Amino acid sequence: MKVKFWGVRGSIPSPGPDTVRYGGNTTCIEVRTDAGALIALDAGTGIFRLSQSLFPEFPLRAHVFNTHTHWDHIQGLPFFIPFFVPGNDVHIYGARDPINQRDISEILTAQLQYRFFPIREVELKAAIHYESLLEGQQVEIADAVVTPVLMNHPVINFGYRVDCNGKSVFFTGDHEPLSNIYASADDGYDEYQSLIEEKNAHLFDAIRGVDVLIADASYTVEEFPAKLGWGHGTFDSCMQMGRDAGAKTLFCTHHEPTRSDDALEKVFNEALDRQPSGGPEYRLAQEGLEIEI
Repeated sequence: MKVKFWGVRGSIPSPGPDTVRYGGNTTCIEVRTDAGALIALDAGTGIFRLSQSLFPEFPLRAHVFNTHTHWDHIQGLPFFIPFFVPGNDVHIYGARDPINQRDISEILTAQLQYRFFPIREVELKAAIHYESLLEGQQVEIADAVVTPVLMNHPVINFGYRVDCNGKSVFFTGDHEPLSNIYASADDGYDEYQSLIEEKNAHLFDAIRGVDVLIADASYTVEEFPAKLGWGHGTFDSCMQMGRDAGAKTLFCTHHEPTRSDDALEKVFNEALDRQPSGGPEYRLAQEGLEIEI
């Protein structure tokens, strides 16, 4: 199985001389199964560059798994070139919104309105299929299985585990470590803490033993208190997640868009210095980086 990063920034694209080394595109990760099936995790602006690499494979079948529908994870979708070419077959997966009862089929319908985009969905030439998923609902794609896992974010966010012939990768999408809403002296503290521990156990079981964990590490521990509730993790929380889940390699991603490459390396190395010995190999996700598991 191969994994390639096409977008590693969070919130908004951040091109420029200060982000050249790690890249300025928002989230998109390509996963190729051993059989060559194409899986794209999220459709940030990085998916446009991915799509430019796909011409030799036309007509093709692509599977796009959306973690959630915030802009930085979908803003590249209307520019996914396979949509515009007859004979291509694109499957889009994501969560159904339980609050407003809207399913993932609206992800393109909403974006491809004339007030936002010059081409309507009905004008696209590829065959497009939608599937709204429930947590734990496995999807078989060629020789791989993709499993959605509910994470912690202000909207429904699925992390995805991809298993293929004994190898595995897990991508969190956006995820904030769970914290107790009660003070330790409050009556509800113990009960809420038990719920947190139950949820964390469920999450770590889903990630357990993955070869590659790709996690949302937007903030430093110093920045996090001011961002509480925004739905993102820290370098330290991701590194702890990797240790708790027994991951072999952790890639920190969703890089803060205001952080230059130099600053990114600085805060990453500071977090590394705080970690105990052992645990995963810790790395920064980098646009263009390809690994084989």
